Amino acid sequence: MANKQITVTSPLLPSLEEFTPYLKDIWDRKWLTNNGHYHQELERALAEYLGVEYISLFTNGTLPLITALQAMRITGEVITTPYSFVATTHSIWWNGLTPVFVDVDPATGNLDPQKIEEAITPKTTAIMPVHVYGNPCDIEAIQEIADRYGLAVIYDAAHAFNVKVNGRTILDAGDMNTLSFHATKTYNTVEGGALICHDARTKKRIDYLKNFGFAGETTVVAPGINSKMDEIRSAYGLCNLKHIDNAITARKKVAQKYRAALSNVPGISMFKERDDVTYNYSYFPIFVNEKEYGISRDALYEKMKEHNVLGRRYFYPLISSFAIYRGLPSATKENLPVATRMADEVICLPMHAGLTDEDVNRVLELVCNKGNV
Repeated sequence: MANKQITVTSPLLPSLEEFTPYLKDIWDRKWLTNNGHYHQELERALAEYLGVEYISLFTNGTLPLITALQAMRITGEVITTPYSFVATTHSIWWNGLTPVFVDVDPATGNLDPQKIEEAITPKTTAIMPVHVYGNPCDIEAIQEIADRYGLAVIYDAAHAFNVKVNGRTILDAGDMNTLSFHATKTYNTVEGGALICHDARTKKRIDYLKNFGFAGETTVVAPGINSKMDEIRSAYGLCNLKHIDNAITARKKVAQKYRAALSNVPGISMFKERDDVTYNYSYFPIFVNEKEYGISRDALYEKMKEHNVLGRRYFYPLISSFAIYRGLPSATKENLPVATRMADEVICLPMHAGLTDEDVNRVLELVCNKGNV
């Protein structure tokens, strides 16, 4: 259908027939939250699937970021990226810390390790990198800097569900890793998230913090919050875990079609894929060079929308340009030239497991013809 709307994303949904027995069991148990049966089952299943030892479920993807900083007792300044979703920096602000922005690597969109060291001050206690679009950060270089200066490393891995380098998960890098299971993500629990750590003692502290700080019926050991995942979303997550491999395979086919068709279009560039990385194909960003392409990124974005094809300028604007952060010394455009250019040129094309060949061809026709079809 020519006028069918093609959305930039669409949630992976288990069938109602598959999900209903879980709901019946939850109703029979009458245990809706507070570390119930399915919550525990999903933690075990995800730990096994992702190849990590300790994982704690949360009700969304922002609260693990906030909790990670609390759990590690971070103070002072946290070096981070301006090229991300606002939750990354908001989590720093909510902890009463100062975000320090550094520029990104044009090859990946991730924090540039060479810029990190220049931004370290006596107040710096942590680095919060983001695996942007699921592209792995330079984990080794970041860890080497962190070790040299005694800094914690907390990865915002919201986009990096099951991403691997040389067959090994990237979710065991640094001190902690957070995941988002929002409906727009490759794997979702409607809303949800997780925090991954390296030892049982730390997981216990995380679990205290996400449940008001309770360590027993009458004992509160920390000023925690309520961020537990409920039983319904946990069961939904177990259903979706059965389908995630097929969904990633479908996304990969879409990415391959995009890459093949757009590789020689003047003014359109993409990140290169690495042979040693197992991707999850969360997003497919392209970058529009107005001078070479002939029209601006925003013009293409609007033309796509006119034809009922929805892209997303993700990430635009930069976090550092928002009123709450732009007064920071590190937020200037002069300090962030690569991130600024990327934000001004990026469009994420439609990417989800439900796209048909016809859908993909419509998207490509619009991009290849500058929106004129």
